[in-house]
Amino acid sequence: MNREDFTLVHRLRVRWVEVDMQHVVYNANYLMYFDVAFAEYWRAMAQGAAHEFHDDYMKLYAAKASLEYLGSAHYDEEIDVGCRVARLGRSSMTFQFGIWRGADQLVTGELVYVYVDPATKKGAPIPERLRGAMVAYERVKPEA
Repeated sequence: MNREDFTLVHRLRVRWVEVDMQHVVYNANYLMYFDVAFAEYWRAMAQGAAHEFHDDYMKLYAAKASLEYLGSAHYDEEIDVGCRVARLGRSSMTFQFGIWRGADQLVTGELVYVYVDPATKKGAPIPERLRGAMVAYERVKPEA
């Protein structure tokens, strides 16, 4: 995973509540870090017009999550969480995540979201304006 491929990298400080008895970040908390970065990605991608994309944000349903642990973060360390759209399908989008402590990569991951019609609870096409905004924001063009 290449850190330079991420347009959005958000810095966090590990809080006491996020570590376990082994004094490392509890494994499930990395998904919370992904979620924080996803929200920051959405805010940055919208470029000051988040209200225009609010309804779209509410139509994204998580379909799959995967993580690979390469190292551990500890209490009070600063970590960087990268978030990018790696793939844009017809109704789904795959976000890729990386977490680093300095130059050391600690976690890689992927979240797949499906754009859903709230009335039918079934996948719906990603609106072109949303697709265009995401592609325009990314440094590396997402796969189709």
